[in-house]
Amino acid sequence: MSTNYSNEPLLDMYIFETEQLLGQLEQLILDSEKTDGFSREAIDEIFRIMHTIKGSSAMMMFNGVSNLAHCMEDLFYCLRDGKYESIDSSYISDMVFEGIDFIKEEITKIKNGDTTEGDPLIIIKKINTHIKELKGDVSAVSDHQKEAGAENLQKASQSENSQYYPKYAYKAVLHFEDGCEMENIRAFSVVHNLKDITSELTHFPEDLLNNECSEDIKKNGFQILFRSDLRYDRIQEVLLQTIFLRKLELTELESEEFNKPGNIKKPDHNNPAEKQEAPKTPKIKTQKESQLSSSHQNILSVDVLKLDKLMDLVGEMVIAEAMVIQNPDLDGLELNNFQKAAQRLDKITKEIQDMVMSIRMVSLAATFQKMNRIVRDMCKKLDKEAKLVITGEETEVDKNIIEHISDPLMHLVRNAVDHGIESAQEREASGKSGCGTIMLEAKSAGRDVLITVRDDGKGLRKEEILRKAKEKGLLYKSESDMTDREIYNLVLLPGFSTKDDITEYSGRGVGMDVVAKNIETIGGSVLVDSTPNSGTTITLKIPLTLAIIDGMNIKVGKTVFTLPTISIMESFRPKEGETFTDPEGNEMIMVRGNCYPILRLHQYYNIATDITDFTDGIVIMVEHDDKTLCIFADDLLGQQQIVVKSLPKYIRDFKKIKGLAGCTLLGDGSISLILDIGGLVYG
Repeated sequence: MSTNYSNEPLLDMYIFETEQLLGQLEQLILDSEKTDGFSREAIDEIFRIMHTIKGSSAMMMFNGVSNLAHCMEDLFYCLRDGKYESIDSSYISDMVFEGIDFIKEEITKIKNGDTTEGDPLIIIKKINTHIKELKGDVSAVSDHQKEAGAENLQKASQSENSQYYPKYAYKAVLHFEDGCEMENIRAFSVVHNLKDITSELTHFPEDLLNNECSEDIKKNGFQILFRSDLRYDRIQEVLLQTIFLRKLELTELESEEFNKPGNIKKPDHNNPAEKQEAPKTPKIKTQKESQLSSSHQNILSVDVLKLDKLMDLVGEMVIAEAMVIQNPDLDGLELNNFQKAAQRLDKITKEIQDMVMSIRMVSLAATFQKMNRIVRDMCKKLDKEAKLVITGEETEVDKNIIEHISDPLMHLVRNAVDHGIESAQEREASGKSGCGTIMLEAKSAGRDVLITVRDDGKGLRKEEILRKAKEKGLLYKSESDMTDREIYNLVLLPGFSTKDDITEYSGRGVGMDVVAKNIETIGGSVLVDSTPNSGTTITLKIPLTLAIIDGMNIKVGKTVFTLPTISIMESFRPKEGETFTDPEGNEMIMVRGNCYPILRLHQYYNIATDITDFTDGIVIMVEHDDKTLCIFADDLLGQQQIVVKSLPKYIRDFKKIKGLAGCTLLGDGSISLILDIGGLVYG
């Protein structure tokens, strides 16, 4: 299918739901592998997922995905109804993962606006061959396939004999979950799934492509009348596969009742007093409510672009508020009522900001769970044993942050398996368990989140790191003056690698500079620590959000800078004798018995100012990655919430300018540069 529909809500819904289902399917397979087999519940759920993907893909005319999903559905139908003593669950898992990867590639093409040209024929042949092997007969086909053949025979008989009537007649009323949206499109999908197994199908609302009929479906349910040769339980099973189904009313009708007036109740829109109730019918065999996805009843899916726009508007509102409250025209005026109103406005603005921020927050669970697949695949290819232990996956961060950390996290987990975890023989020889452990942990730390990737492998070799750093000229200070952490952090430098050969997966140091760069792009940092023969720990420190932060404005000459409040430890005016110069010419300050380096902003950025004596200015002590720096400025201007704006590209590309994270707009309309504490500490 081409991309003519790339902007249609129906396609967006298809992509979203298919990705959700693929994630569930992947986790089901991984969980089943841990128990060395597929439980009945897992098989049923996998069958349901493949059935849903098959139907929705066929409706969207993505035939490759639909055919593959149908074939995988046949496999699990075979497993569900068959009684096989020996099933190679590992081989089945590999085939399913191969199918999942194919569908993911097709979904990526759809999202990028490319044509879906992938051919799943090789995977389909492999699955069909295994189905035949399970049956023990090369010519055998699954009962599911036989049933499909019977359905085709039914249609052929109908075309040859116009008097042919299927055995059974049914009436179904489907009620979708509140807030699922696009009920008419979901109803259209139901009709599409039924068309091959039914005849004389009628439904209300009749015009499902009209979005206005969604209200009728919400009030009255989606009503269908049809005939079929399939028994009640099989029809019920098909209908219960409907995604976001809240309630199903399925009635078997007598033949003479099928065309009886009133079977489908159409609301009289001209009579507002009429109650929109589902029609009552006599012979209802059962009324079953589906609890599938019941947790989504009060959840509304919203386009991320709309949330981004909302956040931009909130940011503009914060700037506008500052421009009103800090207006220079108000200086010296006693305006008590204005101050009260301003405080009220500030309180409401912060509440709106916090609410928008909470809407954008997403848990790390989905990102962390993806790592299970990576560990599983790499262990099979590298013939290693390792398990992934996840903690703190419920921790939430801004959605934009998650998009930036997904690839770096994947790289770190790959490195942990490839060159952190030893082979089972090596581990046992060194007194360890044959199965390695990789810990993936997330926890909140103020306005930051700490994500830790820890393995119990062989660790990093300091001597090898120092040797390579010397060869490449990457040492920035004497070896004797470097701490263990500083030595390990050398692997984050561009071009550093301790590997002499290239394998399918990167070794420690290969591409680690890219990890560090991606994390620093969002205002985060990377720390590397290791213990020989015990393992390596890599910690990512990332902000909760990129949009709005608390900042402290400081003045240097006529220039205003903003420091993130979270990085500030304290501020004070130095006294005579507290500052001195070390043997290397660096200015230092003594605070409570500890020495800290001083950074004069006016010298660092070559800014003209009359305040150059420490006793006349202010010192702000900031911290980054356990390193402390004392920044000297003219004065503190006060704290305010700031909207972070990115710097223009020509400034970002100018290598001589360091220590800037972005800019913001002040209340008087002037621009303040936001300082990057990490860049200043390590600059």
